[in-house]
Amino acid sequence: QVQLVESGGGLVQAGGSLRLSCVASGRTFSNFAMGWFRQAPGKEREFVSGISWSGDRTYYTDSVKGRFSISRDNDKNTLYLQMNSLKPEDTAVYFCAAGFPDYSGRWHFPDAYDHWGQGTQVTVSS
Repeated sequence: QVQLVESGGGLVQAGGSLRLSCVASGRTFSNFAMGWFRQAPGKEREFVSGISWSGDRTYYTDSVKGRFSISRDNDKNTLYLQMNSLKPEDTAVYFCAAGFPDYSGRWHFPDAYDHWGQGTQVTVSS
């Protein structure tokens, strides 16, 4: 089992930045590929970004390319999401997830991940 705890969310004006963190405990963090998802009120959970276990491959949904950057520090058991140039449409609860989407190539699908954090709220005001 892996326990995931997100932090770093908050309220920010459009154009601002936030850095989300996800600290893992339990099983070996570096065994897992990791992903960030988000869910806005009344909407389905959507893929934001993913990173391979070693960090050498990253993936982004089109709407955040060039603005968000995913990274990980396996020595610190921590996943990050640097979010720049935030827009009101980025407002959502952000979740980190651990699993093996790299085996199936199904990075965008929540069911490809086995472990989830509780989420952190990101609100971008216009």
